Amino acid sequence: MTSHKTTQTMKPATAAKKLGVYLEATPAEFQEGVVSRTELSALQADPPEWLLELRRNGPHPRPVVAARLGISIAGLARGGITDALTTEQIDALKKDSPEWLEKERATQAEVRKEAVRIKEKNAEQEDQPRRPRS
Repeated sequence: MTSHKTTQTMKPATAAKKLGVYLEATPAEFQEGVVSRTELSALQADPPEWLLELRRNGPHPRPVVAARLGISIAGLARGGITDALTTEQIDALKKDSPEWLEKERATQAEVRKEAVRIKEKNAEQEDQPRRPRS
């Protein structure tokens, strides 16, 4: 009995998501093929120029745009941003600082603060000795 090792592959959309790039902005050969785990690791370890350029200037996918603006993806949608943005467009938004962006940043800050509070509360409860129920 011999074991055959099959190469694990993924769709280009999955690989683009793992690389943090907008699929439609990648080269045609990337979009049309499949990506093996080995190829993905190679792209992450030694990114080609097209990947460096996309990460630097975009267009960026919504999760990257949201992270760079310091808001949630839902906050992007509430702000009317549904498409990929370039680094230049993100910087312009930060500079202009529209009211919706300030509101979403405040909301995100509250969410993070609440998450920390809950984490601390849970850690505190785990530290307390368990009392038997009567």
